[in-house]
Amino acid sequence: MAKPQQDYRSLSGPQKAAVFMLAIGRENSARLFERMDDEEIRELSHAMSNLGSIGAGVVERLFVEFADQLSSSGGLVGSYDSTERLLMSSLPADRVNQIMEEMRGPAGRTMWDKLGNVNEAVLANYLKNEYPQTVAVVLSKIKPDHAARVLAMLPENFSMEVIMRMLRMEAVQKDILDHVERTLRTEFMTNLARTARRDSHEMMADIFNNLDRNTESRFMTALEERNRESAERIKQLMFTFDDLVRVDAGGIQTLLRQVEKDQLAVALKGAADAVKELFFSNMSERAGKMMKEDMGAMGAVRLKDVDEAQAGIVQIAKALSDAGEIVIAGSDEESELVY
Repeated sequence: MAKPQQDYRSLSGPQKAAVFMLAIGRENSARLFERMDDEEIRELSHAMSNLGSIGAGVVERLFVEFADQLSSSGGLVGSYDSTERLLMSSLPADRVNQIMEEMRGPAGRTMWDKLGNVNEAVLANYLKNEYPQTVAVVLSKIKPDHAARVLAMLPENFSMEVIMRMLRMEAVQKDILDHVERTLRTEFMTNLARTARRDSHEMMADIFNNLDRNTESRFMTALEERNRESAERIKQLMFTFDDLVRVDAGGIQTLLRQVEKDQLAVALKGAADAVKELFFSNMSERAGKMMKEDMGAMGAVRLKDVDEAQAGIVQIAKALSDAGEIVIAGSDEESELVY
């Protein structure tokens, strides 16, 4: 008989799920299988069939981990990114992209409501390249005051063509209206959502946050030589893993509930001592001990993997901050937290 598997850390995600499914029994696992797609069932079935003998200690460790995650899953973070990930799991990518771009675009239940919230200069700049008849249809569907501001910004000869067509316009056929609406959605609204105004330094700080350390240092040094003011502003806007020391204890505990344990273990391997201490001091004694054991068993870890793990946790922290779930103090003295 084969020796039972006793090394908890060597199990992959699907193997852990396979152990869990076998342990909870036929009736309970059947309920879970009903909610999986064919690919998930195939992957899990393959893992189950090749699992072999699993020691009781491994099963117990898995259920402890599951219970810890379940009991500490208190807060949820609602953001564009988390919503997009959820939709991607059940809808085609092109449909998700359309939904997300509409959400990021101007507010409004209908296309015409959305157009009413678009700056008149932006709308006029788009419409001046359309047929006068199309523009006449669009202006007839938005509020008169908004239509007036758009009309005033169109080239004079073109605007008169639009006015003449609006005067002669009868009831617009539904298929024509639908065509105009589809065109606006696929061309104008999509581009508008993608090019929404954003501070260029904020955008660049996000990009720098996702660079590996060597590349970030190289680019920042070169930028300092060309434009020191921009470099300093980007530094102020950047938020790194070591900056998590600016999060209070409650915030770190909230963050711990959202971060995968394996991801955190890799991230802490390359963290400053102050950050390590901050995380361990906000874990239970048992959880901290298990985390240190896992980190010790990893041995050497690639710097690239550490950077990726830390960047992922930073993104989660930012999402929590944007949602008001945690507070990230500023780096200046006035923003420092007082206990």
